[in-house]
Amino acid sequence: MDKNMKQYLDKAEVLIEALPYIQKFNRKVIVVKYGGSAMVDENLKKRVIEDVTLLKLVGFKPIIVHGGGKEVSRWVSKVGMEPKFINGLRVTDEPTMELAEMVLGKVNKELVQMVESLGVRAIGLSGKDGGLLNVTKKYSNGEDIGYVGEVQKVNADILWDLLDKDFLPIVCPIGLDDSFHTYNINADDAACAIARAMNAEKLAFLTDIEGVYKDPNDPSTLISELQISEAKEFIEKGYIGGGMLPKLNNCIDAIENGVSRVHILDGRIPHCLLLEIFTNKGIGTAILKDGDEMYSNK
Repeated sequence: MDKNMKQYLDKAEVLIEALPYIQKFNRKVIVVKYGGSAMVDENLKKRVIEDVTLLKLVGFKPIIVHGGGKEVSRWVSKVGMEPKFINGLRVTDEPTMELAEMVLGKVNKELVQMVESLGVRAIGLSGKDGGLLNVTKKYSNGEDIGYVGEVQKVNADILWDLLDKDFLPIVCPIGLDDSFHTYNINADDAACAIARAMNAEKLAFLTDIEGVYKDPNDPSTLISELQISEAKEFIEKGYIGGGMLPKLNNCIDAIENGVSRVHILDGRIPHCLLLEIFTNKGIGTAILKDGDEMYSNK
């Protein structure tokens, strides 16, 4: 067998390995929270959009919920605004909210453009559109952090209508409260709320770390699969801290409210989404229901 034929057969094996996952998740909703370095690096951005577009074309129903904090920070500095923080969280005052909405809207339409260029119809929308994301004001340990919202309700009918009409929805995490004031929403929170409302089969967080570690200082302690009772125990014992703590709490909340599986992936790895969904082992951390099937069976 010559070298070229071996390469072709290897590609065929990859496709065959993906087949049971394509069958299992056909017509199922998958919510992808897109953020971190994968939104800044143009090559990674292209790979993520290719991954989600492929999921759409093989029969999945993907929804992208994107962040843009790094881009917002860049523009805050660019216009000479002085950022303020409380408990490590940015205070979103009125000028910052106005700037964030403009920047996130720009990011949203850039993602729509990339998906459309690959032959898939995409619709970009803000959580303000059609009352998609209804919020209340969020506080940090009782302290006012400005126009930051906590999602209270998701108008899932809008997303179902778009999916039924064969669009790929791309959601910007901006919402309205009952008095129609505009609030910025943490993209992880928005993605979790949307996944719950849609009873998503999968919720995938693209992050800047490989997954959940038992010891954050030891890369060899990466956990491939974690049942929610184990995740709660890790939190109680103080193994989980920093930015991973709210993310893992979001994962637990999503699974306890109807999402079948949550994945935490390193968005810096090209095509991490495809590797996680279509291969036997995957590359990140899968959060499972207690007693769920083994990770190798997805």
